[in-house]
Amino acid sequence: MLAHREPATPLALFRIVTGLVLLVTLIDMLLTDTLAVVWYPIAHGGLVDTQASHWLITTLGGTDPLVVNGLVATVLACAVLVVIGLGSRIAALIALQCCLALLSLHPASGGGHDRLIANGLWLIVLAPADATLSLWSRIRRGSWVSEAPAPAWVRYLIVYQIVLVYTCTGIQKLGSDWWPWGDLRAVYYALLTPSWQRWESIAWVADLYPLTQVGTAVTLLWEMSWGLVLLALWYRATRTRSGRLRALFNRLDVRRLYALTGVGVHVGIWALMNLGPFSWITLTYYLCLWHHDEYSRLWRRVRR
Repeated sequence: MLAHREPATPLALFRIVTGLVLLVTLIDMLLTDTLAVVWYPIAHGGLVDTQASHWLITTLGGTDPLVVNGLVATVLACAVLVVIGLGSRIAALIALQCCLALLSLHPASGGGHDRLIANGLWLIVLAPADATLSLWSRIRRGSWVSEAPAPAWVRYLIVYQIVLVYTCTGIQKLGSDWWPWGDLRAVYYALLTPSWQRWESIAWVADLYPLTQVGTAVTLLWEMSWGLVLLALWYRATRTRSGRLRALFNRLDVRRLYALTGVGVHVGIWALMNLGPFSWITLTYYLCLWHHDEYSRLWRRVRR
């Protein structure tokens, strides 16, 4: 299952969207004038005294704004290369190191989405993700699209990454508010946390308290059981074998059930809460749940 080779379409989609998320995140910081607040030292308008703990910051001369601006400009340029698919593996590696350096300046300003972006860049380094849907494919083969085979294990590693994120997040929800004996209040409290609210007034959530309880229960069970997605991928790869459970998983397409639930969860989070690029980078990992052949069938259906 891991050793075979397959067209790199899912990897290419993952590459493009990861690069776009990184690009939009930095452009948003520039447009909202938050870059200086987050990553500059106090003497230059920053919120805290930034740290020079990363080797790249130290090598370049410390936490001077010129260093920060240079790193941001480098990441922007590399993100563009990742999106268009030209030198993607080298560009992703450089962007990764620069991102780690920037995030080290003020660790408290970051979140899980920063780690998912960084891990996504590293996974692009491991994969020939610019083999198709890329300028490199256009230059090398004369076509934007190619079905040249790539190692399948990188796609499965990307899926494993998001399974690991959800499963660990689920099993660490130990607060009573996530459980029936705590009245399943976790989502309700999260929506009313001032630092996360997207809208100034969200008091109407109180009228939907029963729905937030259902959301709490569904979120907990859905996250903790994401290991079933790996089982679903295995059953799909071995669908010619016998077995009632295998047949049931393939008939229901368990991947789709988990993905549709995830889209609902993350779109809801984006609409009601301000958590940066968290929803979009998380959903980016979903792109590798499907094989090239499934994307090809979907594209043919759309064209018809």
